[in-house]
Amino acid sequence: MIQLYSYFRSSAAYRVRIALNLKEMPYEYIPVHLLNNGGEQHSSHYASLNPMKLLPTLVDKQTVLSQSLAIIEYLEEAYPDTISLLPDNPEERAQVRAISQMIACDVHPLNNLRVLQYLNQSFNVDDTQRQQWYIHWITVGFDALEKVLVKQPGKFCFGDTPSLADCCLVPQVYNAKRFNMSLDSYPHIESVYKHCKDHPAFIQAAPEQQPDMA
Repeated sequence: MIQLYSYFRSSAAYRVRIALNLKEMPYEYIPVHLLNNGGEQHSSHYASLNPMKLLPTLVDKQTVLSQSLAIIEYLEEAYPDTISLLPDNPEERAQVRAISQMIACDVHPLNNLRVLQYLNQSFNVDDTQRQQWYIHWITVGFDALEKVLVKQPGKFCFGDTPSLADCCLVPQVYNAKRFNMSLDSYPHIESVYKHCKDHPAFIQAAPEQQPDMA
């Protein structure tokens, strides 16, 4: 069985949990707590699997993979009989990947835990400044993303079925809400998020449903 090293609040791991659920692929959840004991991701065992010491890591027999988008693309190619998270048309596939990367590559890395910890530890950023940093970069990303989603028909990021883009969007919206960011300026993002929230695959992948939620 596939193993997924995950942390309930990790956005990148959240993406992969959603993808595995959408594809109806069972997996073993192996928790790696990012805060306990100085961060379990720094242990020698985990570092041997993932030298970047980030989440998630997926193990499929002899295959060990990091980076959430690469993992999901691997699942698409290695298990073609499962539900696809990318359209068949090359142009549409590229559009879904572009939306996904807007979130996973342009927004999320600036607000990752290690970045926020570095701001605190090296620049003495207080909680208010940290909140401003966090919300600024989500705002920059969501301003652009809203304009992209306005042009897309359907209930989800791209059409009427969930895709890779939705796997990326939901964790980022979850984080925005956790930091009390208003989504009033982003009706299309909010609408997609609400549709996803009612889907069983997203419900099962939510942080509150994970075994290490405490």
